[in-house]
Parts: sequence; structure tokens; C-alpha cells
Amino acid sequence: MQDLHDPKLRLEQYIGMKVKRKRVEQGLKIIDVARIAGLSQGMVSKIENAQVSTSLDTLSRLCDAIGLTISTLFSDYDRPEGGAQLTRSGEGMEVVRRGTEKGHTYQLLSYQRGKKKSYEPFLITMDDASEVFPTFSHPGQEFIYLLEGRILYRHGNHLYEMGPGDSLSFDAEVPHGPEALIEVPIRLLSVIHYDDTQ
Repeated sequence: MQDLHDPKLRLEQYIGMKVKRKRVEQGLKIIDVARIAGLSQGMVSKIENAQVSTSLDTLSRLCDAIGLTISTLFSDYDRPEGGAQLTRSGEGMEVVRRGTEKGHTYQLLSYQRGKKKSYEPFLITMDDASEVFPTFSHPGQEFIYLLEGRILYRHGNHLYEMGPGDSLSFDAEVPHGPEALIEVPIRLLSVIHYDDTQ
């Protein structure tokens, strides 16, 4: 059976498949639908088998007979195909950034970002509480979400103590970074959003 989301599906095929599926779900036979809609059995069969282009009036009567609204009938037609990148746990691409030499591990969680780099999501792991950390400064806005551990995080002259579930959003051009790792290991999600100039 063809997929309703197949972009190559002709409109008549789409209508036929949708109508037949709904009729079968309702437990109705073609003869029942034809009688309720005031159509011939042959016409109902031809519509279901995509052998005829039907008028809106006929289609409306047919849909009424099987309890299908016109808006629902067309709700999936011509829907964009879509497609997302799934990154499984532990499968993010490991990248080297400032701080890597200090024991930070950076996993880039998305690699397909369109024509321009608009954002970068990282999973960052830190596990050495005795390290002195560098500060970072780069274009864009950054959002961090602490998943595990406790950290004292600096942004400019402000310090924020963060625990699991806490988040921080800030201008990434202002110097920022870990001030102290209070409880390790630390895992945090960092999403850097760039403006249109990147």
C-alpha cells in the first residue's frame, strides 16, 4: 500500500486512499456508502481506485457519508517531507575547542545547519574540580542548561551557582566560563545562536 505522505502521489490516488481507509475504519461497504451519499456503487469504486476525477459536490457527499470532513481529507496532502537529524546518546561528534586541553569534552550534537551557521549545540563534560578554567568570548547568544553536577559560572563580573535543571542565557561576547566546579562530573548543554552575519 502506498504511503499517504509520498510526494509523487497524485491527488486522485491520495483522495481514493484516504476515502477507502476511512470507509473501512467505519466498517462500511461500498454499497452502504453509495446509498447514503446518493451515488452509484461504480462511482464510489472509481473514486477509491483513482479512476476518476470527482467534483467537489460529489466528494463532499461521499465524505459526509463516511464521516470525514473535507479539511481532514486534505490535512496530510502536500505536507513538506521534513527530515531531522537524530543524534543518539554518546554519538555526538567530538570536537576540539578552547578548554579541551583542560579536560572539557565537547560533543557537537548537530552538524546539518543549512547554508549558514546559525546555531551550535554542544554537550560539555567536565570532571576535574581542581582545574583553573579559561574564559570564553565569541559572537552570538549562548544558552546553557545544567544536566548534572554543580558549577559556579561566570558571565562578566557576575557569578551564578547552578545545579541540575538550572539554565543561563547570555551575550556570548561578554567573557564567560566556569569559575569553579563544585560537584563533578558536570554535564551541561550549551547552545550558541549566531546572528545573520555568520
